[in-house]
Amino acid sequence: MTFQLTSHAGGVVSRAPGKLYIAGEYAVVEPGHRAVLVAVDRFITVRIMPHSRAGGHAGTISSQLYATGSRPWRRRPQDGLAEAVGGEDDYIISAIRLVEALVAEVGGRLRSFDLDISSELDEADGRKLGLGSSSAVTVATVRAVADFYGLAAGDLTVYKLAMLASDTVQPIGSGGDIAASAMTGWVAYTSPDRSWLRRARQRAGVGGSVSDLVESDWPGLSVRRLLPPSLRLQAGWTGAPASTPALVADVQAGSHGANDYAVFLRDSQDCLARLIAAIEDDDAAQIMRQIARNRALLAGLSRISGRTIETAELARLVEIALEHGAAAKSSGAGGGDCGIALCTPATDLIALRAAWETTGIRPLDLSVYSQDSSAVCAADPAEARTDSSTVSPR
Repeated sequence: MTFQLTSHAGGVVSRAPGKLYIAGEYAVVEPGHRAVLVAVDRFITVRIMPHSRAGGHAGTISSQLYATGSRPWRRRPQDGLAEAVGGEDDYIISAIRLVEALVAEVGGRLRSFDLDISSELDEADGRKLGLGSSSAVTVATVRAVADFYGLAAGDLTVYKLAMLASDTVQPIGSGGDIAASAMTGWVAYTSPDRSWLRRARQRAGVGGSVSDLVESDWPGLSVRRLLPPSLRLQAGWTGAPASTPALVADVQAGSHGANDYAVFLRDSQDCLARLIAAIEDDDAAQIMRQIARNRALLAGLSRISGRTIETAELARLVEIALEHGAAAKSSGAGGGDCGIALCTPATDLIALRAAWETTGIRPLDLSVYSQDSSAVCAADPAEARTDSSTVSPR
C-alpha cells in the first residue's frame, strides 16, 4: 500500500481498549512465540484540538498520567518532530513523533495541537488494574494523530506504529498488549523479532523511511483475530498493582541460559497451539485443559527464575474459580494485578464473584470488546461467533 493523506479539519477523538492476557505471557516475550489476549471494554480516550501556537511549544498534553496534570511538547530543531519539554519522552510523545514522521514522508505539513487524555484503566487513586494502560494510550494516540492528519491507517499499521513508539520507550515488551488494543476482540499473537526490528529501524534512520518499515513484513509477527469461544470470561483484581517491565526483566534474568527455560518455551508453544485450535473449534473442555496447563507452565517458570508470578492472592482467585467449575490462572506478568476465569454455562457467576469478594478480590465488570461488533457480552459470547479474520493493512 502507499500511504496517502486526505484533508481533515478540526479536532478528533480516538479511543483504544485495555487488554487481558488469556495465556502465553512470558513466552511471548521471546520472538516467534505465541499468546492469546482479549481486548476489554475499558478505554483510554485521546482528544486532539488544533490551534495556532506562538512561542517554542507545539502543544500541550493534558492527562492524569502526569503528576502535574499536563506537560508541553515542542518540535526538535534537527527535524521538526515532537519531543517533550522538561523531561524524557514518553509513550505519547513517541507515538506523535512516529506518526508525524510518516506524515512528513508523504508530504504533509506538521501542525500544532493539544491532546487531552482520559483513562478508564486505572483506579481513581491512580493504582493500575493491569489492563495495559501504556499500550492503550500509545494505540489511541497513534489513531488520533493519524486521523488528525487524514492519514489512512488500518489496524495492522496502527499496531506497527504503536509497537515502534513503545519499543523506543520500553524495549522489553512483547507487543501483545498493543496487538490486543489495536485489533480488539480475541487475538492470537506471535511476537516479532525485535532485534531485526531495531536494526531495520536504524537503517530507516539513515536513508530509509518509516513507511517502508511499516509496510515491510516483520519476521515472526502474526496477528489473527479469533472467534470468541462460548466460555464466559470473568476477571478479578487482587488490589496489588505490579510492574510488568520489572517482573519480565527479573524473570528473564533468572531464566535465560537454563535448560528448563528452553523446555518451558517449547511446551508453551505446544500449549498455545492447542489452545488456539480449541478456541477456533469452540472446544470448551480442551480450552480449559490448556488454561490449566499454561498455569502449570508459569508455575514452573516461577521456580526456574526464583520470582513470584502467582501470588497468594492470585492462587486464591484461581482456587475459588476451580471450586465453581471454571478454568483460571493469573493474567499478564502476575506478581499481583489480575487473574482470569473462563466459565461454563453451568458456572454460577454471582456466587463466584461473591466468593472472590469475601477474600478481598475485586470482580471487574468487563466484557470482551470488538470494534466490529461493539462489546461482546461476557455472558453471551456465543452470539458473537461470526467470521474470524487475519488482520492486514487497509
